[in-house]
Order: sequence, then C-alpha cells, then structure tokens
Amino acid sequence: MDKGKIFVGQTNGNYLIRMSGDVRVTLCASLNHYVESIFGGHNVQSVLVDLFETEGVDSTTLGLLTKLALLSQRHYGIVPLLFCDNPGILKTLEAMSLDELFTVIREAPTGSDKAGQLDELICDKSDEAEARRSVLEAHRLLVEVNPQCEPEFIDLIRYLEEEVNKQP
Repeated sequence: MDKGKIFVGQTNGNYLIRMSGDVRVTLCASLNHYVESIFGGHNVQSVLVDLFETEGVDSTTLGLLTKLALLSQRHYGIVPLLFCDNPGILKTLEAMSLDELFTVIREAPTGSDKAGQLDELICDKSDEAEARRSVLEAHRLLVEVNPQCEPEFIDLIRYLEEEVNKQP
C-alpha cells in the first residue's frame, strides 16, 4: 500500500478533504487540527471527503471523520458528502455506522481533476500527549456513534485514558 497522504482545500465555504494511499494514525494530529480549523468561526457551506484514491484507513482516521461529520451537523446542519468506491472501505464505513453520518456517493466528485488546487497536510510533529488525546477522542467518538464497537476499542480507550491522566 502507498503511504497515506491528505490533501485539503476550500473555496467560499466549501471544504474538500482528499485522502490517498493508506491513511494511518501518523496523520491524525494534522487531520484533527484541520477539522478543528474548519469550525473555528468560518462560514461552512459544504464538506466533502474524497476517498477514491484511498487504499486503507485506520480506526483513528475513521474516528476523526466521525468528528468531522458530527461537527458539520451540530454547527451547520450539514450532512457531509463522502465519495468512495472501494468495497473494503465501504464495508468498514457501514460496520462503524459512518454511512449514517455521511451521504455516501460511489462515483467520483465533479471537478476531481483539480487536485493541484489542494494543499497537502503535512504530518504534524505533535507531542506524544497530544497524539494520545487525538487517538482517544477518535475512538470515543466511534463508540459514541456505534456502541457495538465498544468491545473492539474499550481496552485501547482505557489505556489511553490512563496515559492521558498521567500527564501533568
């Protein structure tokens, strides 16, 4: 699998996040910062997530997509669009109930050839404590939207809670 990359852009309150390759926890701090920046007082008209070039996503990435969808709905009443045709990723989205938070579209978004207008999110060299908090938040959100996921993530959540609570 190709190393994961995340590209972002916005025009007139329309936000696009495009992921490619195998998107993993190493990009979580950057993605979390970007998601939070979207809702920092901006006028958000639409939120689109393009997973057409994505080969894989881990649970932390899924949790941050959950955060994106929940914030979009809570702050602006927007249901984000998610573009994906990868059967494995689609199955994972359904298993985690993300298909209930996004409008999933199985064909490429129009204007998708304009990737040159997007900026690549660079992996933030966040401190370990911040990374733990991001991973913890992501997994708590996954369990919040789909309590059936709790057995899969409860040990990780408890471990991260202990680690975060140890921080001064």
